[in-house]
Amino acid sequence: MANQGSGRQPKYQRIAADLRAAIKAGEYGPGDRVPGENELMAAYDVARMTARQALGVLQSEGITEARKGAGVFVRSFRPLRRRGIQRLAAETWGSGRSIWSTDIEDRVLVVDRVEVGERAAPDGVAEVLGLERDTAVCVRSRRFVLDGKPVQFSVSYLPAELVAGSAITREDSGPGGTYARLAELGHKPVRFREEIRTRMPSAEEAQLLGLSSGTPVVHICRTAFADGGRAVEVSDMTLDSASYVLEYEFDA
Repeated sequence: MANQGSGRQPKYQRIAADLRAAIKAGEYGPGDRVPGENELMAAYDVARMTARQALGVLQSEGITEARKGAGVFVRSFRPLRRRGIQRLAAETWGSGRSIWSTDIEDRVLVVDRVEVGERAAPDGVAEVLGLERDTAVCVRSRRFVLDGKPVQFSVSYLPAELVAGSAITREDSGPGGTYARLAELGHKPVRFREEIRTRMPSAEEAQLLGLSSGTPVVHICRTAFADGGRAVEVSDMTLDSASYVLEYEFDA
């Protein structure tokens, strides 16, 4: 496996490239342990820090994961394909299905750490929703766990006066979720806007999502608009970048 070729590429990157190629070729399959620091030090005649950096590259790319006291293993989790346009189609949530149904197929999704309450709208949220500063909003936060792996943490904000007394203010918002309930209230979402960026997670986000050191997150801010252009929901989503493929398919 050792590649003794010269070049200007740092040694740790060459080692990572060799390991990546071996995994791609099937030499190490899902759940298999890859060579550890001591083995890489001997095979490549490098210092421990260089071997550690090489293994860190693969972990940050989501290819491997470290298990305390056991070593580094090829990830067995199958990335989630998030179909950004199809999942928000009215025919999905309008028929009582979760918008996640487009993504997960027959996989097991659990929603935990659900909290629903009311508080003053953060400044940025109030501006997007067209509310006065400190106006009350309904806040829904929850974590999504797929096949036992936390993949996303979301916080949604809706005008409190708009959803007062509805199922949106309860932990279980019912079939079709928040968007189906907004439609029943006469504020059916007809347009969505998503802004996407990547960044490093906060310590709290890394803990919530069980992220390996160096793993970035994808941050998606979605705004739902009702007929007439009124913004009726802002949703902040933090995704484990190694757990997702973001797919957008649309007509030319």
